[in-house]
Amino acid sequence: MKNILFIILICSLLISGCTESDDIKKVEKGDFVSVNYTGTLDDGTVFDTSMEEVARKEGIYNSGRHYEPLSFVAGEEQAIKGFDDAVIGMEVGDVKTVVIPPENVYGVYCPALLISVPVEDFHSANITPVIGQKVTTQNQVGFIVNITDKNVTIDCNAQLAGKTLTFTIEMVSIEKA
Repeated sequence: MKNILFIILICSLLISGCTESDDIKKVEKGDFVSVNYTGTLDDGTVFDTSMEEVARKEGIYNSGRHYEPLSFVAGEEQAIKGFDDAVIGMEVGDVKTVVIPPENVYGVYCPALLISVPVEDFHSANITPVIGQKVTTQNQVGFIVNITDKNVTIDCNAQLAGKTLTFTIEMVSIEKA
């Protein structure tokens, strides 16, 4: 009788060790999550990351930025559409890559947001225009993309407008709702 109880106990332990535990947390809508991420363009250029070592390696390190995991409530549109959805179902330690089209991020590139300003407007304000310089004009922020003898062209599109973005996401923590 003792042998039978012993065998039943051993079998129970083996079976319980081989079944999926309910303790594994998977992200559901409403959970508070923290993720590390790296964002790249189609050509592989890293444009953003939550990890300092990646930023340093890729030459995008900003000493004024605090590098840490991004935290948000899953499924509540607190992150980029597509990024937010991608974390649903992930577990701590999971790594996922998600490709997000321009429509879900910064929108399509709009040629109407190219503004031409007479170069004289810059000179009369004692400003020497430089390609890549950030400027504010007509209540819009943009970057100088072209300079001729007569005009300065300012692009007021978001810098990543029209770009497909790829994010590699690593789940760091999950707090159930």
